[in-house]
Amino acid sequence: MVRVVFLHPDLGIGGAERLVVDAAVALKSKGCSVQIWTAHYDPTHCFSETLDPDLPVVCVGDWLPTSVFGYLHALCAYLRMIYVALYLIFLSGVEYDVVFCDQVSACIPVLRLSRHRKKVLFYCHFPDQLLTQRKSTLKKLYRAPIDRVEERTTGMADMILVNSRFTAGVFRETFGGLAGVQTDVLYPSLNTRTFDEPPCEAQSLDALLPEGTSCLFLSLNRYERKKNLGLALESLAALRSALSPGQSASVHLVVAGGYDERVAENVQHYGELKALAARLGLGAAVTFLRSPSDALKVALLRGSAAVLYTPSREHFGIVPVEAMYCRCPVIAADSGGPLESVAHGETGFLCEPTAEAFSRAMRRLVEEPQLRRVMGHAGRQRVRDKFSLQAFTEQLHGYVVSLSQ
Repeated sequence: MVRVVFLHPDLGIGGAERLVVDAAVALKSKGCSVQIWTAHYDPTHCFSETLDPDLPVVCVGDWLPTSVFGYLHALCAYLRMIYVALYLIFLSGVEYDVVFCDQVSACIPVLRLSRHRKKVLFYCHFPDQLLTQRKSTLKKLYRAPIDRVEERTTGMADMILVNSRFTAGVFRETFGGLAGVQTDVLYPSLNTRTFDEPPCEAQSLDALLPEGTSCLFLSLNRYERKKNLGLALESLAALRSALSPGQSASVHLVVAGGYDERVAENVQHYGELKALAARLGLGAAVTFLRSPSDALKVALLRGSAAVLYTPSREHFGIVPVEAMYCRCPVIAADSGGPLESVAHGETGFLCEPTAEAFSRAMRRLVEEPQLRRVMGHAGRQRVRDKFSLQAFTEQLHGYVVSLSQ
């Protein structure tokens, strides 16, 4: 039996967390002993699988700060993960064969301090240094050593996996010093258990949506500026102006996604989007939801004409896969991971990230209900063919077993 420990900085409800939880469940189904170690875990703000007593979640180091007066987030994340790694090695007494870590690579050299060195698998969702802007000289100076540490420590892993061919290319461009390092692609899978359960909150959509709604669009992303959620609002405004008054009144948008009161950007951006909706005159045509339950999320996906997936150069993005499995077409920006997950013209549309382009695709789905059904069925089949949990499980288990030998 292979013993695997997952190290993850903050076990919330984002795409990275979804992958970690799915990976843990997948390896557990293959008979591996699995634990998840993290610096923050709130059972009320996490995926339901983590409540399973057979999937232990260990939280240490949450007393360490996540920022210093709203700054130094990256440095604090590094310190918190280093502390988790030190605790695992020197204080926990836990025996393991392989460590699966992601997002923060600074813990990898610490893991090498173990007296009986274990193998480390690092999963790169996207280079961290590309997820932050450097508008000031001070920020550039602050990030320079952190960027060097990221590249150096990432290269110390025994195996590196990436979530898409797009990320593999960005990895090579970003980490010039790791040109000779092999990276294998392991697409995130979809654990369909939640999506296959009978509807239990579908009736709540009637209370959620205005009377007369016949065409629902859904934006499903964390409340972060890089997700470009404003594009969904601008696209809805452009669509409404192109439709007849009757059609316009029947169209509604739900903006839903992960929201954490501890994260200042979530709080700020939620307010910014509400203000943008007011400026665009959308009024009752938009509903904002924060951290919807899994059941409500599935009900929304099942009941939507399309998901508007607005981030550009997104490294992969599990939302389009979730939507397609729920027979919901996807309208996504034509860059990054959606180029590999969404089949343009078959399971949705890949568009320039402009309100005009998105609204044109939305209008087709408003006016052609049959196209929604055809794309929905094609999307479901595409997920079964390319992103099944079985394929993900077999591939990941093979990597872990090869490392443990």
